[in-house]
Amino acid sequence: MKLLSVAIPCYNSEAYMDHCIQTLLTGGDEVEIIIVDDGSAKDRTAEIADSYADRYPGICKAVHQENGGHGQAVNTGLKHATGIFFKVVDSDDWVNEEAYRQVLDTLRRFVYGEETLDMLVTNFVYEKQGAKRKKVMKYHTAFPKDRVFGWKDVKFFMTGQYILMHSVIYRTGLLRQCGLELPKHTFYVDNLFVYQPLPYIKHIYYLDVNFYRYFIGRQDQSVNETVMIGRIDQQIRVTKLMLESHDVMKISSRKLRHYMIQYLEIMMTVCSVLAIRSGTEENLAKKKELWEYLKKQNLPLYLRLRMGFLGQGCNLPGKSGRKLLILGYKITQKFYGFN
Repeated sequence: MKLLSVAIPCYNSEAYMDHCIQTLLTGGDEVEIIIVDDGSAKDRTAEIADSYADRYPGICKAVHQENGGHGQAVNTGLKHATGIFFKVVDSDDWVNEEAYRQVLDTLRRFVYGEETLDMLVTNFVYEKQGAKRKKVMKYHTAFPKDRVFGWKDVKFFMTGQYILMHSVIYRTGLLRQCGLELPKHTFYVDNLFVYQPLPYIKHIYYLDVNFYRYFIGRQDQSVNETVMIGRIDQQIRVTKLMLESHDVMKISSRKLRHYMIQYLEIMMTVCSVLAIRSGTEENLAKKKELWEYLKKQNLPLYLRLRMGFLGQGCNLPGKSGRKLLILGYKITQKFYGFN
């Protein structure tokens, strides 16, 4: 059994997957690298995956599947994982090697020590193309450092500070226990990957190192705003799956309940802003339907979100109301530097 399994979803990733894999190989024999070729047909992704499996037979696995999208590639990685802990690293991202050693040292403590661990959280760095200053997502305001803690010990999440796929390593058994299975042919499933396991997590550890390097800035990336508008149906689908996964209003831990509600509030806001930014009546109808869906699915949650600051902003009446929301969105976008 390996200490850590890392799944790398790859789809036509020839141009950058080498760098990703090379940084992960520095973890040595304790790490299992599962390279999932998601039906790549336009380049040498499959060949490169096989070459790593041949050269590093005790570390790298090459798994080939019909194209099923990012979520299905993560599902496949989890299915093949033999490690005690599980991490997803996208093929155009990479990890910092010094921080990587600290991560492995920390995980090792929980295998051979008396304490258990469900989720390890680390910082990640936005490697934004063309940006002079690199934004680092840290969690020191939210989490205690250098000790195991639970949800009752969580402090304060600042605006825009969320636990994302880039920042988490989960215990593999916990992901299987909670029945995590991401939808096929759907983008933005990383939100569901992080969100669904949260109520199962009892033991958390925050390691304050800049581990994950999140590359951002290519025009074809799924997080590019134009691309996101074109895939608004998938964003809405993921949001609905998150709404269905738990009745957050009944989560017993007050701090966890508050955090999960905030997460859903952001998802509803993103869908609403994208629909308005698209400028089409079709997408405005989809926005309205999403809020109606929430109302039918969970009325107390609907009232909580709809009456909140963001919920009211997303539903301001008329063109002038929509313009005001977009103005606020652009100011926030400039301040936080997202796409």
